[in-house]
Amino acid sequence: MRNGETIESYVPARLDALPWSSWHWLIVVSLGATWILDGLEVTLAGALGGVLTRHETLGLSDAQVGASATCYLAGAVIGALLFGYGTDRFGRKKLFFITVAVYLIGTALSGFSWNFWSYALFRVMTGAGIGGEYAAINSAIDELIPARVRGRVDLIINGSYWVGAAMGAAATLVLLDPRYIPIWLGWRFAFGIGATLGLIVIFFRRWIPESPRWLMIHGRNHQAEEIVADVERKIYGARASAAGERRYSELFPTRIRTRTHTPWREIWNAIVHEHRRRSFLGFVLMSTQAFFYNAIFFTYALVLMRFYVVPEKDVGGYLLPFALGNVLGPLLLGHLFDTIGRKQMITLTYGLAGILLALTGWLFHAGFLTAQTQTLAWTIIFFVASAAASSAYLTVSEIFPLEIRAMAIAIFFAIGTLVGGVGAPLLFGWIIGTGSSTALFMGYVVAAALMIFAAAMEAWIGVAAERRSLEHIAAPLSSKGL
Repeated sequence: MRNGETIESYVPARLDALPWSSWHWLIVVSLGATWILDGLEVTLAGALGGVLTRHETLGLSDAQVGASATCYLAGAVIGALLFGYGTDRFGRKKLFFITVAVYLIGTALSGFSWNFWSYALFRVMTGAGIGGEYAAINSAIDELIPARVRGRVDLIINGSYWVGAAMGAAATLVLLDPRYIPIWLGWRFAFGIGATLGLIVIFFRRWIPESPRWLMIHGRNHQAEEIVADVERKIYGARASAAGERRYSELFPTRIRTRTHTPWREIWNAIVHEHRRRSFLGFVLMSTQAFFYNAIFFTYALVLMRFYVVPEKDVGGYLLPFALGNVLGPLLLGHLFDTIGRKQMITLTYGLAGILLALTGWLFHAGFLTAQTQTLAWTIIFFVASAAASSAYLTVSEIFPLEIRAMAIAIFFAIGTLVGGVGAPLLFGWIIGTGSSTALFMGYVVAAALMIFAAAMEAWIGVAAERRSLEHIAAPLSSKGL
């Protein structure tokens, strides 16, 4: 099919009309594992920080441990932008194989590091793979999952980050215990967990097709139709042909002009000018949730050890209920984003998370909490906040046109990562240095105010995307003038 040819395609409508099936579960498991890997990596790296300062390991300084975390962060930003553009240009499937391969190699090599510079390089590579995964995978999932359940599926997948975090925390209890494995060897095995999971993910992804929506735009509509027809045969069996003919009479085609790629000028115009309100919304939602999370995480151990005298070896145990709240939030609240609606639920979860953090901060400052009640309060807060944070990723992945979807995700992921990964640690690093409960309370108030501000922005300019086709939420750039 020639570039610039005008076609009508039923591919988007047919994908949205599919009933939930085992094929969709395959997509969820094989593509959704990205967030589990990210949670695992961040937790393992955090837990290994102290171990890697020992002379029998890498003998890093405290500053080098912190720098290695920054390297992972920088890699994630670079990977998101680089692979995000590649995902829109060369296809979802090609890139989600490349990104998981980069992650797998990076995390495996991390276990073979011999000094700081080798470790830093491998952490950049690992971060690049994970950053690229966010763009490639969010694009593919949204374009393959039916519109009526897209919200809950996205939220649950994004919330699975905490499954990985819990896995990482549990693994370190064994791998970093010298009674089971020598210290010099255990930290290397820890990185092997991520590499092993990466191999499993690659195996499952072999059965995931290219996004038919991407193929449609890029002049390969016949191939897209064949993929959808194959899925329909798997779901409907021998009735697929007759059922398809009946459904066609009820569906509306998407009319587009095929293209090989989208010029940078058009990408810039779409994000900065044509959809600037949506871009501002994406920036606010992604940045505030990232800052909010770091407001807690960067002071997590400090609060327990300094203000509640919890022994260092017991801090990890307080992570489990915390992680449980983060997993259960999207799992139990996710369907409401498809039924009650995006604007209502995003506004509610952002606003409520901010209010709860401010209230908990006041109780902490007033001395009314214990280590146990503080952890319970955090668990409740993040039951709500996890759904809010996941909805930020959902929002930026569905409110921009198909041609620039991955790039938009990459841009706002990078912004959120930089704000949350640089801005919040700078502020709360200063707070940790003061050891002041008043300063910490004020930090919590700032994070809470930002979430409430994001809730107000969502209520004002949020997009009602529930149960709507991606092409109706944001018309493809290729359909202009048709």
